[in-house]
Amino acid sequence: MTRSPQLRAALIAILAAVAGALAPIPGAPARAQDRSDANPTGRDPRIDAQALFRAVVRVDARAVPNARSAATLGREREGTGILIGADGLIVTIGYLIVEVDQVSITDHRGRTLPATVVGYDHATGFGLVRSIVPLDAEPIPFGSADRLGEREPVMIASHTGANDVTFAWVVSRRPFSGNWEYMLDSALWTSPPTMNWSGASLIDREGRLLGIGSLIVRDATGEEPRLPGNLFVPIDALKPILAELVAEGRRKGPPRPWLGVAADEVQGRLVVSRVSPGGPAETAGLEVGDIILGVSGEAVRTQGDFYRKLWSGRSAGADVSLRILQGADVRELSVKSIDRVDYFRPRTTY
Repeated sequence: MTRSPQLRAALIAILAAVAGALAPIPGAPARAQDRSDANPTGRDPRIDAQALFRAVVRVDARAVPNARSAATLGREREGTGILIGADGLIVTIGYLIVEVDQVSITDHRGRTLPATVVGYDHATGFGLVRSIVPLDAEPIPFGSADRLGEREPVMIASHTGANDVTFAWVVSRRPFSGNWEYMLDSALWTSPPTMNWSGASLIDREGRLLGIGSLIVRDATGEEPRLPGNLFVPIDALKPILAELVAEGRRKGPPRPWLGVAADEVQGRLVVSRVSPGGPAETAGLEVGDIILGVSGEAVRTQGDFYRKLWSGRSAGADVSLRILQGADVRELSVKSIDRVDYFRPRTTY
């Protein structure tokens, strides 16, 4: 992550005028006049790029040998984290640290340092780790995605350093559902895409953290013109649970029911594409290719419908009635849900 003085100076100048550094989105209308509250603090909008990149680290993690997540995530994982606490607390995307027994970070000086897992939240997707060795960096402040408008200019910073910065637009703010029993009421979608998205930091014009990178997507805009980009989990979702994750490793309250089924929307139907081995859905008899018709007597056609009806009024451990089309037969299955974290293999050391 070495950078020349010339590059650092150039970044400071670019970030001070990041809105002007971006080309217009093809086919999009001209950008509206900046809101009067764009800089309500009156602060100098220039960003200390050198300080910002000191706070960005590489996260390397290795899953336990029998990790159930290895089939989809692999055992060796690499992504980005960003320092948010003076005590070495770092936020990243949670799938990097699921079922891991070894974590390290690499700082801006190129030092590889041991770290520990602090917390994980399946509902949002955030993960927290902490460097065991003090870092030569200042924590990055939180911003707020709630104040962002579409077509807001942003910067995407990853562990690959200043040479791999992506300047982008926020092209959409809308819900997201994934087939791994995951849904965000509001996600941030940016374009053009960065190729180092896992845990990447979404930064606003004042150098504040807006979100953490989760995915690369084909359709960030959600409508024409359809542009590729990235999906970020808004940092606002971390704020109310941060203290709980630090203190307990997870959020308080009963966990959501989890079935261990991946279902995709295909021509207006919810088709099972994967069943977690040994999970509740497989135990109950659900199979790949089945079509989920309803939950507790209520019809479902989309992932959003499925999750809202699955989670509403239930917690992990509840029996869930699924109506499915299996071959030519309509069946009713009773699935005993569990906490998603209970499906993970035991972790050995951090």
